[in-house]
Amino acid sequence: MHKIILASKSEVRKNILNKNNIECEVHFSNIDEDPIKESLIKEGASPEIISKNLAEIKACKVSQKIHDQLVLGADSVIDLNGIVISKPENRKQAIDILKQLNGQKHSLISSVCISKNGSMIWNYTDKAYLTMKHFSDNELQIYLDKLSDKALYAYNVYQIEGEGRNLFDKIEGDEDTIMGLPIKKIKEYIENYK
Repeated sequence: MHKIILASKSEVRKNILNKNNIECEVHFSNIDEDPIKESLIKEGASPEIISKNLAEIKACKVSQKIHDQLVLGADSVIDLNGIVISKPENRKQAIDILKQLNGQKHSLISSVCISKNGSMIWNYTDKAYLTMKHFSDNELQIYLDKLSDKALYAYNVYQIEGEGRNLFDKIEGDEDTIMGLPIKKIKEYIENYK
């Protein structure tokens, strides 16, 4: 299997690759996502397009510097009735996001892009649907208090393989997609890459 460069700070994504025996080296893209996201939203881009574009920008930026290597970029967004919800920057934002999602069905979109020499050579977007239980503000705060800052910022407010599973009535879709990396399709691509 080919070695891959991961253009992401996400420990979760790195762990998913490691668990699937994909050797990876991490190089941060260091792009400022917010202005890109805002610009795409103003243009009326769908959450899927936003996620795909961000994954591509990350992968291509890193692959411009590292030649002849496969570079994997990834991005995940929450789509609540057409509104893109970004990762929280602090605990106040996290509780606001949880209140927005409270009792709601939303989708989580994860996009991945593989680039080589600064150009995208493959991409894939997957979507999972999550229906959150109804919680009191106090219950949401108790949940948040159990999360470290690192976990809070890594998982877009819910940690599906940990405490976060208890927030949901229904989860439809691939768990790796929910954690930010639809690994089955990535493996398929890498295994067949010549």
